[in-house]
Amino acid sequence: MSIKNILIIGIQGALAKITAELLIKTHPNIHILGVDSRGIENFSNHPQITFQQMKYNRTNFEKLFREHHFDSVLHLGRLGHSPAMGNIHKRIDINLVGTNTILELAQKFSTKKVVILSTHHVYGALADNPMFLKEDAPLRASFKHAELRDVVEMDQMCTNWMWKNQNQIETVVLRPANIIGPQIKNAITQYLKTPYAPIPIDYNPMFQFIHEFDMATIIVKAFDSLKTGIYNVCSDDIVSLHEAAEIIDVKKIKVPIIAVEQLARFLTPVWKFPLYLIDYIKYPSTLDNSELKKNIGPDVFRFTAKEALELLKLN
Repeated sequence: MSIKNILIIGIQGALAKITAELLIKTHPNIHILGVDSRGIENFSNHPQITFQQMKYNRTNFEKLFREHHFDSVLHLGRLGHSPAMGNIHKRIDINLVGTNTILELAQKFSTKKVVILSTHHVYGALADNPMFLKEDAPLRASFKHAELRDVVEMDQMCTNWMWKNQNQIETVVLRPANIIGPQIKNAITQYLKTPYAPIPIDYNPMFQFIHEFDMATIIVKAFDSLKTGIYNVCSDDIVSLHEAAEIIDVKKIKVPIIAVEQLARFLTPVWKFPLYLIDYIKYPSTLDNSELKKNIGPDVFRFTAKEALELLKLN
């Protein structure tokens, strides 16, 4: 579809900034309004991008939709679920209530397309996971970790709304594997780059990594090439956790898994280690990407997982 006027929610995030720059290059006539509840900084001035800091509430969003008549919305404003991202009540308010408001307003003001960024974490990391999880796999992340409840509920709310309104508005939900890159500061990147972070000597699950530029490319292509649906986002290649740590070449503490949680708690003053991550460095949570490749082709990824890790090491 032709994108002319797009709202990007969560513009202060590194991935949003990369995506906005790429959208301008690929859609020369586009205008982007980027909003965030955080202060907006470290972004080069560009005539096609307008920024606005605001509270995420219905009044503010309705004013935006009424004034700007967006043809597309990119929702990257989900709060992460590490301890550093605030309490569960704030995350539920933004992730669930805020997202529901955005979807309702997109429909009310006849937006043509909505792209929502979810995460592979919704599937959960469990011992009985299949080697490659398809999009119809159950979302089991919150069974053990209450701190993942809001992200699972947000994904379910978006997908239910998507199918209910598929004849009125085109909606795409992306569930990417681990996004890494020089500008990304998520939990897995912090874990890989933190010296002396514990790594289980008795577990070595397989991982999928996406370079930040490749993820931005997929988001842009979602507007042009992906129809209503849920899409796992990852390339074909996988690497083991131990191999990833060797590529990053940051000293780790190799201990039995039983000691990982204790060491993780010890590291809390230095880095807010999300305890749900322990399961993801113990059990597999790898994705089947056949649905994505069917729609955008197999050659969209510029960087292999190993190359993305090498570039992370240089940062």
